[in-house]
Amino acid sequence: MPTSSIAQPAINRPLAGHARTGVEDGGGRTASAAVRVRGLTKVYGAGEAAVHALRGVDLDVGRGELTAIMGPSGSGKSTLLHVMAALDRPSAGEVDLEGIGLARATGRQLTALRRDRLGFVFQEFNLVPTLTAWENITLPLEIGHKAYDMVWLDHLVDTLGLRERLKHRPAQLSGGQSQRVACARALAARPAVVFADEPTGNLDSAAAHDVLAFLRRAVDELGQTVVMVTHDPGAAGWADRVVFLADGRIVGERTNPTREDVLAFLGGAGAEESRAGGLAAGVSAAQDSRSVAGVESTGAASKGPAAARLGSGTRTV
Repeated sequence: MPTSSIAQPAINRPLAGHARTGVEDGGGRTASAAVRVRGLTKVYGAGEAAVHALRGVDLDVGRGELTAIMGPSGSGKSTLLHVMAALDRPSAGEVDLEGIGLARATGRQLTALRRDRLGFVFQEFNLVPTLTAWENITLPLEIGHKAYDMVWLDHLVDTLGLRERLKHRPAQLSGGQSQRVACARALAARPAVVFADEPTGNLDSAAAHDVLAFLRRAVDELGQTVVMVTHDPGAAGWADRVVFLADGRIVGERTNPTREDVLAFLGGAGAEESRAGGLAAGVSAAQDSRSVAGVESTGAASKGPAAARLGSGTRTV
């Protein structure tokens, strides 16, 4: 769990000028989209007990970009991620993921899609306790009966600093090490899209930095597409784009944001757009209760290679 006793490292956000792979069409949509959502609605229950988690969401996720989704508890952000990731079905609307229409796909097709084309990182790590770190990393390959690309797997292991932990089981790993194993597992099969649901929520500041830096490098150096749900303005500052949700609707977005940009939206125009500050209040409460995992953004003015954005004196992955 996050702890205030651990020194808070300064974190450089992605610096301005990072190339975007999609070309916006003027409506906030990108011509090269890994995920395309139109009119997405999700309703749980029926009648007076119905809960409208998503209300007509339109969204394109740019290929080769890190997109952050923010909102208070109950805003629909995790529901949106789960529907985009084929973990849940929409009540109405369309989701196109890598050219596959999820609303019309069969259960078997969705299972194959999740197994072969998607990677997942969860707040609770979701490692198999009886397997070693190495066995957890390679589990998607085993399930999919895929050959090991040892050059790729060695690169992931060494980049994430897991070489000395491969024979350890989850109970023998710290939270940060567990989440790095989860990151390696997510990328082991070279997925088209990685979905990360609050990946730093249970980590201290240093471990959160390592995970965010790795996801950023995966985008910059490997062309990976990452969709990340977060409460944390500091974590959102690592993204190419942040999308704000409130009451199941998109209420705003920012491109190449800094932490200060996110906070300004939450406390300024975004507060009005999100129904008298509901979004700002929800995120502020999350910050206060979790200390935002100690993840801060320096708001540097220029953008460079992933290694440069780690900053002098900060930890590398």
